[in-house]
Amino acid sequence: MKAAKNNVYTVSRLNGEVRQILEGQIGKIWLNGEISNFSSPSSGHWYLTLKDTHSQIRCAMFKGRNQGVNFRPVNGQQVLVKGAISVYEPRGDYQLLLESMLPAGDGLLAQEYEALKMKLAAEGLFASETKRALPSNIQRIGIITSATGAALRDVLHVLQRRDASIEVVVYPTQVQGTSASDNICRAIELANKRLEVDVLLLTRGGGSLEDLWCFNNEMLAHSIYNSALPVVSAVGHEVDTTISDYVADVRAPTPSAGAELLSQDKGNKAQKLSLMLSRLAQGMRHYNLSQDKRFTALHHRLEQQDPKRRLQQLEQQFDEYQLRLDNAFKHKLSRLHLRQERLSAQLQRQSPEHKLQLAAKELTHISGRFNDAIKDTLYSAEQRLKQSAHQLEAMSPLATLSRGYSISSNAKGKVIEDASKLKVGDSLHTRLGKGQLVSTVTDIVN
Repeated sequence: MKAAKNNVYTVSRLNGEVRQILEGQIGKIWLNGEISNFSSPSSGHWYLTLKDTHSQIRCAMFKGRNQGVNFRPVNGQQVLVKGAISVYEPRGDYQLLLESMLPAGDGLLAQEYEALKMKLAAEGLFASETKRALPSNIQRIGIITSATGAALRDVLHVLQRRDASIEVVVYPTQVQGTSASDNICRAIELANKRLEVDVLLLTRGGGSLEDLWCFNNEMLAHSIYNSALPVVSAVGHEVDTTISDYVADVRAPTPSAGAELLSQDKGNKAQKLSLMLSRLAQGMRHYNLSQDKRFTALHHRLEQQDPKRRLQQLEQQFDEYQLRLDNAFKHKLSRLHLRQERLSAQLQRQSPEHKLQLAAKELTHISGRFNDAIKDTLYSAEQRLKQSAHQLEAMSPLATLSRGYSISSNAKGKVIEDASKLKVGDSLHTRLGKGQLVSTVTDIVN
């Protein structure tokens, strides 16, 4: 079967198109998982695997990003990360390119807060055109807060100082804890049902993100948005911002500022100015939020076309090769070390010193045997010499001479055995047992 030419992909083209699909359709996500296989090559980039009980994904965090992480990741640590889905094309693995990392215990509330804020903004709950203006002549204020909290005392003190004629209706509720959001929603519903006040002031004092978390509730956001009564949110200190601040018609930075906003005195112009500034600040927040969304989308599109992404992939590939080279080098060194130990043992067994020691022992043994053989030979030779000397002595003419015999020879030294061979006048040399005689023949007797 012949495939159409346009449908035949190269591996590189396939991986490249898969990367574009993943980056374009999924984009950036938050992910919670456990770190494993963490490594940090000399390039400064981080590589790790995030896993849970059923699955895992490879991650990369490049040097420019991980410098903002204020802790050193370790294997087994639970973290919350934000990153973009991508594909490492040389290996065909899909991975997460990390932009931020927090310990799992920190940042979860912040991440949930940002997610809820984006969701509600997309639904239009923060839109400035839906905000209602506060009544111009406020006679009665409904305060939704804790009946025993410092915020209520601050609000009552400001109202008494600025305009004692304003009536106050308190809708007591919890403003902290797991059930606080439900209680606040019921208080808003009760105030809307009674319609006995001109405006609602939702307030409490400052605290941590966990303390103020009940004001970051989606159900509460819808209750504020659907309220028939205008709502002023005065939660926490000036630096604290909650979802209720975004949804409310007006946001006041503190409980006291909320009371001043809803009351009039000689400084009515200042109060109006403060209101205008508050609405301007709220409009700026909404504008910034929409611009942030637009910037995020444009930034994401720019990242898809950014050559830096290709450079990062090359750097990741380089780091991978470096790690593989390091592992291969360590493996090679280990093999060479084992071989060196094996050859050292063989060399020890073939050492000349060892052979010399064996040869010295053998030489000592042979030398002993040689000395013993020489001694035996000398002893045998000595015995044979003694025996031969004894035999020689027994057969020696000297021995015969010592018994009284003598030997005569002529002038030439020839032994005289026959007297007939001499003549008168010949000289004789006669050897005795002791000494010699020289004589002249005077007579021959046969």
